[in-house]
Amino acid sequence: MQSRRYRPWATWGALALPALALADQAQILPTVYEAGHFYAVPETPDGNRLKLLVDTGGGGRGGMYWITAAAAKRLHLARSACTLGDGHVDVAALPAYRPDRALPPPMPGPCGKAVLVNPDYDVDGQLGAGYLPGRIWTFDYPARRLSLESSHWHPDPGTHQTPLGFPHDAKGQAASGFARITIRVDGQPLDMLLDTGATAYPTPIAARLSDTPTVHGEGVASYITTGMLERWHKAHPDWRVLENADDKVAAKPLKRIIEVPRVEIAGWTVGPVWFTEQPDRTYHVWMAGMMDKAVEGTVGGNVFRHFAMTLDYPRAEAWFRCIEGCRAATPPPAP
Repeated sequence: MQSRRYRPWATWGALALPALALADQAQILPTVYEAGHFYAVPETPDGNRLKLLVDTGGGGRGGMYWITAAAAKRLHLARSACTLGDGHVDVAALPAYRPDRALPPPMPGPCGKAVLVNPDYDVDGQLGAGYLPGRIWTFDYPARRLSLESSHWHPDPGTHQTPLGFPHDAKGQAASGFARITIRVDGQPLDMLLDTGATAYPTPIAARLSDTPTVHGEGVASYITTGMLERWHKAHPDWRVLENADDKVAAKPLKRIIEVPRVEIAGWTVGPVWFTEQPDRTYHVWMAGMMDKAVEGTVGGNVFRHFAMTLDYPRAEAWFRCIEGCRAATPPPAP
């Protein structure tokens, strides 16, 4: 959901399987993992590499991911206009990739085999909410591995399921790829955006206090509205709050962070989790038209880091396998 700078020196992640891999096998995407974020790093036959943030809370349309105009120029991709919805979008020809460093092609859509083109971004582009739906993806945070699962995927024993919410139009078609997930804080359910791209920009003091790993001052975060932060703080004055903690450029005054001792997600408990303050209007106004229900913030990588998280978009389900630093939650009392 947030932009980031390009960091070219990161360690390369897992290689993609050959394009002719059996249909019942997972395809491991070529990625790098930096301070809690996954970046896809496909490579063309002539050695040109792209760096694309994998962001469930990010953009895209018509089944496509997007790249910057500079990246399209660097790859010498033909540009054209495509009719999408009520308007036209700028697209480029789908890049050709090495079979061992390829991305799954975009889902079929009105623009054919193409990628969206945006004017500018901190990296080469993004695999976002326009591209990820329609498939099953596993974000294995401890293993730092991102996989496209086959349609025959089944969860491992002990993996917990939780539903995802998506908005639909009058015809029952998905209106956006932004997933809503319900967590529990202080025993109460809380609807949130599921956002692998949520970013923290902690001040040095905040980074130490919250134990947030950073690369060039950026790490992962979960967000909460000002109104909910105030309610939490009033109900629990012992929950730590740090003023002037998030130093995003042009975000003045600096945002607060609050430490929530325990968060429940998909029947697992993790914590403590630090949430970064965001204006109420970010979720109550700006995100409201893109979600199926009102949300109060974002769940990001500082929660997901404990899990292998599988997002089954076709079935609107998420599956969480506890790897480290998590335990089964105590079931709530029967009504």
